[in-house]
Amino acid sequence: MEGQFKDGIAGGRLAPAQYAENFSDLHPPLDHHEALVEADRCYFCYDAPCMQACPTSIDIPMFIRQIATGNPLGSAKTIFDQNILGGMCARVCPTETLCEEACVREAAEGKPVQIGRLQRYATDAAMGAAKQFYARAEPTGRKVAVVGAGPAGLAAAHRLARHGHDVTIFEARPKAGGLNEYGIAAYKSTDDFAQAEIDYVTAIGGIRTENGKALGRDFHLSELTALHDAVFLGMGLAGVNALRADGEEAEGVENAVDFIATLRQARDLTALPVGRRVVVIGGGMTAIDAAVQSKLLGAEEVTVCYRRGQEHMNASEFEQELAASNGVVLRHWLRPRRVIAEDGRAVAIELEYTALKDGRLAGTGETLTLQADQIFKAIGQSFSSSALNGSGPTITLEGGRIKVDAEGRTSLPGVWAGGDCIFGGDDLTVSAVAQGRDAAESINRALA
Repeated sequence: MEGQFKDGIAGGRLAPAQYAENFSDLHPPLDHHEALVEADRCYFCYDAPCMQACPTSIDIPMFIRQIATGNPLGSAKTIFDQNILGGMCARVCPTETLCEEACVREAAEGKPVQIGRLQRYATDAAMGAAKQFYARAEPTGRKVAVVGAGPAGLAAAHRLARHGHDVTIFEARPKAGGLNEYGIAAYKSTDDFAQAEIDYVTAIGGIRTENGKALGRDFHLSELTALHDAVFLGMGLAGVNALRADGEEAEGVENAVDFIATLRQARDLTALPVGRRVVVIGGGMTAIDAAVQSKLLGAEEVTVCYRRGQEHMNASEFEQELAASNGVVLRHWLRPRRVIAEDGRAVAIELEYTALKDGRLAGTGETLTLQADQIFKAIGQSFSSSALNGSGPTITLEGGRIKVDAEGRTSLPGVWAGGDCIFGGDDLTVSAVAQGRDAAESINRALA
């Protein structure tokens, strides 16, 4: 099978059964007994530091107490009241730097209550039973357009539908889900969970999705504002930052986000090509996801190179340890300088050592060359604002993203925004959910 791909990039290096094992659930669900034991560890703190650390402000002590008292469906409702995408957030949230880091048991013992896994236990129980907690209000006759079927758009759509408004989601990709469907490591969301959650969310009614419809290509913002009572913009980040290294256009240099999306949609992992020597440039979650999954696909050597120190990496300590435990080498204080190619294909990458000088990052002049037949760019994404222009009054931007107020309102009347496209977003699913939810409440007040 290896011969069907060029040089060292090939698929099918592992036994078929190994792929299933490698990409199995990263955190298997708790069984009933395990959930009760874990819930019993919670102190039910009156000031709930874990709750303060949750971007969606879920009443964590309450939902854990409900599990402890044998009421997982009641627990799920407590979660969904604040976060309708609580099932996915339980799987992908960096709980180790949010609620679990704030847990009193973490401070006292270094072993927090497993809040994320308990949240999954409760939400899985509700979804497994197809238990719907919310009925759609009497239709208001108001129409709202939502651009983007990612976490922010879905959260906004559900909350708007609860208030009785008719919602149409316009999604550029073939499938809804956004980051949850295309941007999360396969071992974090197994069994097509993203789509199952979308079905659960939209079951409330009053939500229609049009796939393959992109803003600026298939319709304009001025059209949406003319045909709808309100618009919510929940687009993701489309642009990938360049390495700014000579030769980065060589074959074998790819975007990590595209690699992850391809992997998530692949039905046969044995056919997915991966290099023998893979280098990932970046220090965030995307870099770690690309690196770990490369190793799980059969890459022999995988190295993550980050321009600053370990303490500066956006990837959590847990994610870094996950990478190391899977054989990924993490190297710091290195930035790409030149991609070395033969016959137009990458064979190595030259990197320069860096250091902080007077508080600023600078190259030292010393270089290192790593053999690499596949190089992934994971140094951040950018928001493309071009789709917002040329169709009427322009929306004010800040830092290259949409500027919004505390309720998610943009500078354009009748238009709200949330998620990765807004200034100040932190690229977390849970934060996008909170922004979509809160913007929907603001829209509802405006339409009242």
